[in-house]
Amino acid sequence: MKPHRLELDYVAAPRRPRALGLLVLVIGIASAAALVERYRTVSVALQGIEAGRELLGPAERELRARSPQRLEEEAKRVEAVLRQLALPWGAIIESVEGATTADVALLQLQPDAQLRQLRLGAEARSQQAMLEYLRRLAAARALGEVHVVSHQVQTEDPHRPVRFTVQASLKGLP
Repeated sequence: MKPHRLELDYVAAPRRPRALGLLVLVIGIASAAALVERYRTVSVALQGIEAGRELLGPAERELRARSPQRLEEEAKRVEAVLRQLALPWGAIIESVEGATTADVALLQLQPDAQLRQLRLGAEARSQQAMLEYLRRLAAARALGEVHVVSHQVQTEDPHRPVRFTVQASLKGLP
């Protein structure tokens, strides 16, 4: 028995275009065209805004970008710096230098304009030298209410100097 011969036709008959498929294609193309046009409009508007920003100076741009809280913090810092600059530096330095002796070395000078105080860190050869330094500071015209905040004898040093901190109020500040 001999097998029957098969004939296979792989070429399909052409189909007619369907109306629904064409409608979806047309709507898709129209939507894409509308989106492209919208993108161009937004891009032109964005370029105009950026060109306007470039015309502003960098300081003005920064001021507009800052929040009110941040501006208040900056204003407080500026006021603190201005208070420090408004201190009577000449009188302070003159008073501290006038009180200095060969037995006392000034290590730190720290003014606080807000509290109207001056804090000094120093080292004296002896307690008597420290007390004499305090008397001289108290007699200075720019300083008042001079007192020792802390003191410590440096026992590891064979000369046993006294390291101390003095606090004084500043006179003549507004």
